[in-house]
Amino acid sequence: MPKFIYNTQPALKFIPQKFNLWVVQIISWMLPLILRFRIKPWLPAGITQIEAENAEILAKLYQEFQQGKVRFLIAFRHPEVEDPLTMLYLLSRIIPRVAREKQIALKYPLYTHFMYERGMTIWAGDWLGWLFSCAGGIPIRRGKRADRNAIQIARELFMNGKMPIAVAPEGGTNGHSGIVSPLEPGVSQLGFWCVEDIEKNHRQEEVFIIPVGIKYSYINPPWQKINQLLSRLEIDSGLGIFVSSDNYEYQEREKHLYVRILRLANYLISEMEGFYQKFYHQKFPVIEIVETYENEILIIKLHRLMDTALNVCEQYFNVPCQGNFIDRCRKLEEAGWNYIYRDDITNIDNLSPLQKGLADWVAAEASLKMNHMRIAESFVAVTANYILENPTADRFAETLLLMFDMVSRIKDSSSKGRPNLGYKQAKITIGTAISVTERWQSCQGDKQVLRQGVSNLTEDLFKRLEEFVIDD
Repeated sequence: MPKFIYNTQPALKFIPQKFNLWVVQIISWMLPLILRFRIKPWLPAGITQIEAENAEILAKLYQEFQQGKVRFLIAFRHPEVEDPLTMLYLLSRIIPRVAREKQIALKYPLYTHFMYERGMTIWAGDWLGWLFSCAGGIPIRRGKRADRNAIQIARELFMNGKMPIAVAPEGGTNGHSGIVSPLEPGVSQLGFWCVEDIEKNHRQEEVFIIPVGIKYSYINPPWQKINQLLSRLEIDSGLGIFVSSDNYEYQEREKHLYVRILRLANYLISEMEGFYQKFYHQKFPVIEIVETYENEILIIKLHRLMDTALNVCEQYFNVPCQGNFIDRCRKLEEAGWNYIYRDDITNIDNLSPLQKGLADWVAAEASLKMNHMRIAESFVAVTANYILENPTADRFAETLLLMFDMVSRIKDSSSKGRPNLGYKQAKITIGTAISVTERWQSCQGDKQVLRQGVSNLTEDLFKRLEEFVIDD
């Protein structure tokens, strides 16, 4: 969770990747312990089982990559912060084992370059930038219109790197193993650029994008801890613990919890509407909808609240209200960073006390205003029927943890992180590789045709990733 910033900061410098095999191997050796035990709040915890489906597909692609026949990009789902380490487990343990079983000759170790969001080093610390650099990571500013440094390096590594490249096309976590967020077009564009670069250099490799799904579930459904977390949120919000007048049976547990979640969600939205109405002079007209379920009305109210929070932030930063919720959050994040991490100040120490005070004022206010965006960002993937269509402990937990993020962000910016509800297992699904070369060749013509080709590839990739989130 981002920390509140009180003072202006130097510009966010680009962190060049400096791959260090020893660093990556040390992380790989420690991986089971890192996955299993919580060392710090921002490190994944509690994953004790990881399995992969269709791992042979990726093993064969690595073989062809090492033979100089193909270049490929791994486009993986990004529901949680655990994903990078889950992917490392796949490459360092599962793929080598499957390759030995299938007698697929590979050169070891197997790793990838990867792209990560530059802001991760803000809330985690500079050490993370060093670690990601040694692990072959390329930082990118998500809200920046064109992060040329990141794009150029990623393009070069895709074509000439000694390892493939991995990117999360959703651009960020959404907290839902069962929902895929809209994809950024950058992954498909990178694929088209790679084909173009290979053609210009008169090379013959075929370029692929391989979709990879990641799903998490609790090994033992943590119903008791879910109930405890819900009670904690009811108390922290000021609502008070729900007391049922009926003694519900075990089989009605899900229904009982769902009623409590709806009650809490309605209360939180009502409190936030009152906050924005009283202190930000926003209006929330009564919603008059006939024959609509309560959960659907709730989502309408939630989206209206998210829009209001983003509008307040956009007005402050003078950012146009354009795009979906995710697009708007990305633009606001970049706008906030521009107020805090000042490219226009060469040396902060050379500022006069007055100038320094004004710069600190701007930075502190920008940091505070970005909380409006963070509240909306937490709920970009929430839908009306996510729990109802499959009322599992996993979906209850995911929803409550998002609510926990919001409440903890408001009540205490120094929160020690999410509660650990129990040990998890991860399922990784390797999809059929998509030939970007074939698509590029069929899109030759004017720029409009190529743009449409990128759009079509993004849409098809989204459909492939959606197939992986269907519950077993």
